[in-house]
Amino acid sequence: MTLHLHDTATRTTAPLIPVREGAVSLYVCGPTTQGAPHLGHLRTFLAFDVLVRWLERSGLDVTHIRNVTDIDDKILVKSAEAGDQWWAWSLRFEREFQDVLDRIGNRRPSYEPRATGHVPEMVELMQRLIERGHAYADGNGSVYFDVASHPDYGALTRQSLEDMQDAGEEREPGKRDRRDFALWKAARSTEPDTASWDTPFGRGRPGWHLECSAMSRKYLGETFDIHAGGLDLRFPHHENEQAQSHAAGYGFARRWMHSGVLTVDGLKMGKSLDNFVTAARALAEHPTPAVRLALVSGHYRATVEYNATAMAEAETVWERFRATAVRAAQRLGPHPLAAVDAELAAVELPEDFVAAMDDDLTVPEALAVIHREQSTLNTLLAAGGAADPEEISGSLGRLRAMLDVLGLDPLGEQWGQADGTAEGAHEALDALITAQLAAREAARAQKDWARADALRDALSEAGIRIEDGADGARWTLVNRD
Repeated sequence: MTLHLHDTATRTTAPLIPVREGAVSLYVCGPTTQGAPHLGHLRTFLAFDVLVRWLERSGLDVTHIRNVTDIDDKILVKSAEAGDQWWAWSLRFEREFQDVLDRIGNRRPSYEPRATGHVPEMVELMQRLIERGHAYADGNGSVYFDVASHPDYGALTRQSLEDMQDAGEEREPGKRDRRDFALWKAARSTEPDTASWDTPFGRGRPGWHLECSAMSRKYLGETFDIHAGGLDLRFPHHENEQAQSHAAGYGFARRWMHSGVLTVDGLKMGKSLDNFVTAARALAEHPTPAVRLALVSGHYRATVEYNATAMAEAETVWERFRATAVRAAQRLGPHPLAAVDAELAAVELPEDFVAAMDDDLTVPEALAVIHREQSTLNTLLAAGGAADPEEISGSLGRLRAMLDVLGLDPLGEQWGQADGTAEGAHEALDALITAQLAAREAARAQKDWARADALRDALSEAGIRIEDGADGARWTLVNRD
């Protein structure tokens, strides 16, 4: 079966036919470095990490570009409030994003360009749009895209121009139409001089949408295979990207892929709802591979739910995968493994797994195949000396190779050295807290309420939240940011 992927623009699932045979060009909208990464970021970047892994596992040469929006209104406002230089503030969170993504096993892109490093390409694109009658300078340093000039505007999200509300840009005095969006923003007296650049239109800084069109063309060409990002970026960001690129005469993205939203305890994550979970908090409260498993186990276009129950299930499943793989490796001992790290790509994957992944990355069905392989391997291990080592080796190889597609090979370089890492520390902490909880439960059974309360208070003072439930007590680390 040929790889089929869904296209948000056409709302159809069709075979992937690359621009260049044997290669795939992919642009993923990256972080805006205004603050610390959160679970929503991880959900998006992990979804497309699985895409990259599957494309490569399918034998394709992938060029993966993920941009960094290192200047925008919020970065300037937040850095000023903190008394920091905007560029130092941005770099701080860019590094934090990279550290978190490295930790959770996200492969680094082929290149990660910053918006501020591509002003010449943006100026060239604006000049082309003005010459073609699709953009205009207001004479005060700003440049706007004329949405009424381009009949294709609204095609991505299937909206008519007449029905559109304000696209969210500021209503600058120089706008001809309230729906026009900024390609370039004039310098403001309230902002640092370092946050603006000289252009033929006046001194200013990039608009949000312009950077992606300029950078995707530079690194992937005028037409490329896939543009991906979170569902919340479809409008206005991706709609505006497509409009300005098409208006410039470029083919731009052949296919759009969008990851679904993430909810926390049934609600869309938001600081006002008190359910905002930073990546750092999630990785402190749970083993890192379990967080990854929880975020990639659903279909990439579906809503992913993050809550205590989902994480407990993910931790259990991950531990079973890990324990089975470790037992099999120990059983084989010096026997040559068919699945050493360098040879995983050569392992023949089960047909059902390949079919699931080729069907628009249907990870839930792929996981069902993984669970069946794990069950087969457990049966072989339970047979003791009667099991053929070659069968164990083959089954272990298939299990590892399939999990590797999801970035979860238990014996791989990322997760196979857990001792001494954060995962090992988490397991040690869990053992200590579990002992304290057992002592507390014993005190409660003896109606020694004073001791039970003292144990709970001691854990609370150490930053550990205890939640009592029908199935016993659970603990989480309190976010003290």
